[in-house]
Amino acid sequence: MAIRQLSETLINQIAAGEVIERPASAAKELIENALDAGATRIEIATAGGGKALLRVSDNGSGMDAADLELAVRRHCTSKISDTLDDIRTLGFRGEALPSIGSVARLSISSRRRDSAAGNEISVAGGKIVHLRPAAANPGTIVEVRDLFFATPARLKFLKTEKAEAAAITEIVKRMAIAFPGVRFVLSGPDRSTLEFPATGEDHLARMAQILGKDFRDNAIAIDAEREDVQLTGFAGVPTFNRGNSAHQYAFVNGRPVQDKLILSAIRGAYAETIPAGRYPVAVLSIMLDPALVDVNVHPAKSDVRFRDPGLVRGLIVGAVREALARDGSRAATTDASDMLRAFRPGFQATPQRPQAPWSATTSPSRPYQPTAGFSERPQASFDGLVHPTARSEPVFEPVPQAQAAAAEPARYPLGAARAQIHENYIVAQTDDGIVIVDQHAAHERLVFEAMRKALHSKRLASQVLLIPEIIDIPEEDCDRLMVHAAELSELGLAIERFGPGAVAVRETPAMLGEVDAPGLIRQLADEIAEWDTASGLSAKLEYVAATMACHGSVRSGRRMRPEEMNALLRQMEITPGSGQCNHGRPTYIELKLADIERLFGRS
Repeated sequence: MAIRQLSETLINQIAAGEVIERPASAAKELIENALDAGATRIEIATAGGGKALLRVSDNGSGMDAADLELAVRRHCTSKISDTLDDIRTLGFRGEALPSIGSVARLSISSRRRDSAAGNEISVAGGKIVHLRPAAANPGTIVEVRDLFFATPARLKFLKTEKAEAAAITEIVKRMAIAFPGVRFVLSGPDRSTLEFPATGEDHLARMAQILGKDFRDNAIAIDAEREDVQLTGFAGVPTFNRGNSAHQYAFVNGRPVQDKLILSAIRGAYAETIPAGRYPVAVLSIMLDPALVDVNVHPAKSDVRFRDPGLVRGLIVGAVREALARDGSRAATTDASDMLRAFRPGFQATPQRPQAPWSATTSPSRPYQPTAGFSERPQASFDGLVHPTARSEPVFEPVPQAQAAAAEPARYPLGAARAQIHENYIVAQTDDGIVIVDQHAAHERLVFEAMRKALHSKRLASQVLLIPEIIDIPEEDCDRLMVHAAELSELGLAIERFGPGAVAVRETPAMLGEVDAPGLIRQLADEIAEWDTASGLSAKLEYVAATMACHGSVRSGRRMRPEEMNALLRQMEITPGSGQCNHGRPTYIELKLADIERLFGRS
């Protein structure tokens, strides 16, 4: 069979299959062109989910007739010269407009700011219909109609109009977060108008437009740098989480990306702070030398490849964890909102078995008398906290005023303990509200953090195998493991080379008990190959520590003395991550005095 040169139209249609997968892909490319042109106002209009109409208007620099003619030709661009090592624009491949023109009816009208008149060019199915002068405002209007009319088979793979419209909305949101100084308007007969006014340098205000005003109240600022790689942005407190990862936004040199390494780093940073099936809310921006990142991995430009992925992942995990340790212990403001909704008339809660709302321990007509039954010598527990003896008679136990007055609420973020309810929840008074603490969840976190600190402060105890276990793995995996042999030894795993394609395991961490050594070694080798780290074993040890902490903490149903409750509160205030238990559930909820007064109609 003879080899022949493909036609220009067919070449463009093949390229369109990679660049323009759906209407949202076309919208992304056109918005990127507008941003590269310096636009401060971008308007997007759609019809039929973008399949019937997609129009992007901007007030950017515009193009003259010669530029328009080149713009619809493949591999014509003004954004790069002769190298891919210094890409500072969103677009650079020169494929978007010719690809769209090869599968749709494309019309572009544009005018430079210093020009008295504009020009218009039309392309249908890859062929230029006309290029002529036209009236136009400064800037560019790109109109795409009948997307994929020239390749009808592609239409069968598109989703419903509603789904395609939603995908375009998501693209606009990501672009809006990346460029807060640009005004975005999204409209059309297939949607309600969505407008994001420019917020200038106030990135958090733009994020609040996209993620909701609650994000502003529950966000922690991120600002870190390592080896000329800068990380900025905001991460939500762990209790401010969502049911999917759609609220995680990542940007590399201003480019919205959906990179697996970054998303994995975010997930790792929130480990043990968010329940299974829930996802954190985060907006992270990475700035680095363009030569250190390859944005030419895929035509869609949504994937990137870092020269040093371990450095980037470590920076994200370390910076987010440091921010959570600094300010992540506070409860999400949405927890208090959910609590207020539960008090409103008509709220249907899950039926519970009837319980007496107040015990006989206290009543309006009888002053408080200390309840007998506590152990004279409480059993000491972790970090100076104490385990009281279990009792189940009272459902409400106030704190004596004389003892409570010793710790003024204003002095402490979590206030002073005033009561224990249902032998599980501590009620504390702050200077502007109350805090309700889950005693078991809170103490569980304190124990776990202390154990985790011990893990990283000294070599862990190991158990010597009577007969070393020989594990056959590929030679390259052996090489990777031996590079990290000293690190693994600190975690209690002693390995040594045993020939070209095997390692001998001589010691395993005592905390893990009986270990599947072959499975552990192969998992570590795979992880080191992917991320060049050996954090898997550490994670396993932390999981064991979390389990031990759960079984060694103050149990629900145990009555606590006032000094024990206050000791727990003070320890929470100085412990990183104390706002969530090891399973990611909140350990306390704060209710402001203003919210309480609203419940009683006093404000």
